[in-house]
Amino acid sequence: MIAYDFHRQPFIVIWEVTRACLLTCKHCRAEAQPEPDPRQLTREEGFALLDQIADFGDPLPNLVFTGGDPLMREDIFDLIAYGVSKGLRVSMTPSATPKVTREAMQRAREAGLSRWAFSLDGSCREIHDAFRGWEGSFDLTIRSIEYLHELGLPVQINSTVSRYNLDDLDNLAALVERLGAVLWSVFFLVPTGRGKIGDMISPQEHERVFNWLYDLSLRVPFDIKTTAAQHYRRVVMQRRAEARRRGEEAPRRRLVGRETPDGIGRAPQGVNDGQGFVFVSHTGEVYPSGFLPVSGGNVRKTPLPEIYRNSPLFRALRNPDGYHGKCSWCEFRYICGGSRARAYAVTGDYLESEPFCVYIPDPRRTRALSPQALTEPSHLLSEGSVG
Repeated sequence: MIAYDFHRQPFIVIWEVTRACLLTCKHCRAEAQPEPDPRQLTREEGFALLDQIADFGDPLPNLVFTGGDPLMREDIFDLIAYGVSKGLRVSMTPSATPKVTREAMQRAREAGLSRWAFSLDGSCREIHDAFRGWEGSFDLTIRSIEYLHELGLPVQINSTVSRYNLDDLDNLAALVERLGAVLWSVFFLVPTGRGKIGDMISPQEHERVFNWLYDLSLRVPFDIKTTAAQHYRRVVMQRRAEARRRGEEAPRRRLVGRETPDGIGRAPQGVNDGQGFVFVSHTGEVYPSGFLPVSGGNVRKTPLPEIYRNSPLFRALRNPDGYHGKCSWCEFRYICGGSRARAYAVTGDYLESEPFCVYIPDPRRTRALSPQALTEPSHLLSEGSVG
């Protein structure tokens, strides 16, 4: 497993190459618009940013082009090819619109794209199309995934859990398996952009879905990862500890550090906003994540590695001991740390406790669990250490 020092380099860089998109998704953090913002980074500035990402050095971070819709940029294939020439593994998350054609996928493959990701937020047209604001999006997504299989490109499916699809998750997981995805990336809604607090599931429902995902991960052929659900890692630890207490063999399938057929591995330890994760906006602003729109600097003025390593914002986010409320004394703070983006969206303080976590840590416990406890099955919690 490749070792990352998250104080020095991120595991993943997300670049919002444009805000332009034809969809009007209910949860869109970017509040995407039909036309490109004239302030977005130019082609030449994009090449300079890719140089900066490569300057992080080995191990190079994974790079994801997002938006808006990356296919709304005419130079997107040039940007892919240049990133690949710098040694980066490049993925892309386009929107399912008429711009998604077999020819576009072929060009992306020829440019060196490692993985293409599509969003599915329901197992049927009615749920998905209503969420995405585009009639026909579901059918186009399914057809596009079939194209990817024909071209031999690995498929990642992204889904956002919200009150609109909570009761459809079993059916959605079955569809992900039928579609042959290598990874199901499950997002938990953060109320920013078009997303509203009322669109979120409750803290108790988060906990129920986490336990469901854990059980699912042990029996499906595809990998599962979560986004904006750092407290899922706490559930993993608790479930493994429960198995050990019952005298059962703890499940040994790794939740982090796995590698998929396209060579894009999983992080060796859990990432969080600003900790192993960095987001560059379409105008060059550097955020801890797309869901936490607080800037640490701009790549037009300061190189990305310098912002990531030295910005007071990023340094504070990488210190769980400085978090506020129960997250500051929780024994899972180095493994979980809570969603800093959700804390900011709900409370206005990115260091505040995760507002949608039901776990109440015992303040008498002062030992913080190491991040390696999640990556190595032998490093399980001892009996009595879970509340």
